[in-house]
Amino acid sequence: MMISPLCDALEDRLTGSARDWLEAAARAVAADTAAIHDLFPVVGRCCGRAPLHLDADEGRVLPPPGWSVADAARVVLLAAVRPEQVPLARTLREVYQAGAAPERRAVLLGLPVLEGVRPELGGGAVELVTDALRTHDPNLVGAAVGRYAARHLDAAGYRQTVLKCLFMGVPLAAVAGLDRRADGELARMLADFAHERVAAGREVPDDVWPLLARFPKAVDASGLPEEADSAQPERRAAARRALARFTSACPTPADAPHH
Repeated sequence: MMISPLCDALEDRLTGSARDWLEAAARAVAADTAAIHDLFPVVGRCCGRAPLHLDADEGRVLPPPGWSVADAARVVLLAAVRPEQVPLARTLREVYQAGAAPERRAVLLGLPVLEGVRPELGGGAVELVTDALRTHDPNLVGAAVGRYAARHLDAAGYRQTVLKCLFMGVPLAAVAGLDRRADGELARMLADFAHERVAAGREVPDDVWPLLARFPKAVDASGLPEEADSAQPERRAAARRALARFTSACPTPADAPHH
């Protein structure tokens, strides 16, 4: 099960007393889902908040690095919920709504793991993702854009998510599914974003260019190339720097895919 590597990672990082507490807490949640509402907020104090470093095998199961011990322990408690007592989506919603930022972050990080353990969850928690994406907290936004969001957000919501990350400075590497879900419309939006930044004499985040390199026509249509000849020195310089980065991200003829 997907939760097993998470438990293995915790095994090496919890003290004996913290391990005993978590095991007892998971049993309590399995016996009565309502117990999670008292236990979830105190996980950090009882288990610790140190980073949870995942090895390569664990990394194939969990989202990218950035989990803490408390995040993982909270997901273990959520996985202990028995759906015959209360639907998991309902418990997730209640815990998320009642929680402070650390508890909400743990719920969001855990969604792809929990869906693997409880397939019946499906898209039942996508409202939590959209709620997090309305915030201005980069930690919540970064936690919300994992594999669960990539599977369940509609096309428009996914594109807006990518733009939200750019505006907030959340690296696009944190956004799951770009290889699969990036399309011409998203490229158009990103090219327009880049043009607006250049027109203001500002830098464009470097992680935009590898994605736009897959859709070079979007850059051509955005008006960005024309900015390289702008009469305004700041715009001209910003455009030339941006286009140089774009060009360096584009595959050379030798690298281009053969059809």
